[in-house]
Amino acid sequence: MNIFFGGTFIKKEELQEAGIRYPIKLEYYKIINEDEFVKNNKAKYGIKVVKTEYLEDDANIEDETIKYLSNNEQKVDEILNTLKQNEVTPIATKDVISDISKSTFIL
Repeated sequence: MNIFFGGTFIKKEELQEAGIRYPIKLEYYKIINEDEFVKNNKAKYGIKVVKTEYLEDDANIEDETIKYLSNNEQKVDEILNTLKQNEVTPIATKDVISDISKSTFIL
């Protein structure tokens, strides 16, 4: 089950500095893996990051999913909050989570 955690549009000024003329929305979801956790003893919580670029006549959507991240819901919420505050895109998600896990030692 995916639960919407939060979303944001990348700031217009940042897009203009990068030469991008269209809006980009980022959405962050918490994944709850209740069935898989019970069956396979895997992590109960994961995350999903979705980036939507609104082009003139189309939309380009990319996403990154980490289905089994942690059994600690509070930790996953903290990670999602960090991703949202820093406007992390799907392409950078795994690297950022890797850096977070190295600095906190526990997921």
